Amino acid sequence: MEEILKYFPNLSENQIVQFQKLGPLYHDWNSKINVISRKDIDELYVKHVLHSLGIAKVMEFQPKSTVLDVGTGGGFPGIPLAILFPETRFYLIDVIAKKIKVVNEVATALGLKNVKAEQLRAENVKSDFDFIVSRAVTNMPDFVSWIKDKIKKQNNHGLKNGILYLKGGDLTEELKDFPKATLYNLSDYFSEEFFETKKVVHLPLKFKI
Repeated sequence: MEEILKYFPNLSENQIVQFQKLGPLYHDWNSKINVISRKDIDELYVKHVLHSLGIAKVMEFQPKSTVLDVGTGGGFPGIPLAILFPETRFYLIDVIAKKIKVVNEVATALGLKNVKAEQLRAENVKSDFDFIVSRAVTNMPDFVSWIKDKIKKQNNHGLKNGILYLKGGDLTEELKDFPKATLYNLSDYFSEEFFETKKVVHLPLKFKI
């Protein structure tokens, strides 16, 4: 938890309590439904919570904006971002029902009113969003094909509407067909060794009629 306060010192009392609850909640649910690897659960706050919040170092979501989290797994990056941006609406989806069960239980336990979670494929989502976030669920060309028609036309943020993607390693080949993609190194924001190769990829996408 101290890692969160180190990089996000201006949290409200309620946000601090919510972040504190994440550890016990995920340890409990992970013992029933394995949504986080056994070796990672003890490093939940760095490898999952802080990693998710890397998006917040690149983008401050505006009140009433909408964000889709594709392949959320146990709720990352959506749950930590929903705590940090309580006036932004987050829609978390995954194809695996037991993972969505955990997301809903965690969101309820935290009192998050800005989270909706459903078992659903990205291609079947009917709404559109300011941003679509994810954590390395697939390669970028496939990901874009899933969600390219789900971006809102009106821009209300410093960055253009589109994808904010958490990914690591050398992305040169994967992004060669996306010249408008911008990479933000998380090592510029977080000092932990885990973030040395981790990035946020911003890919603006045009509204599709």
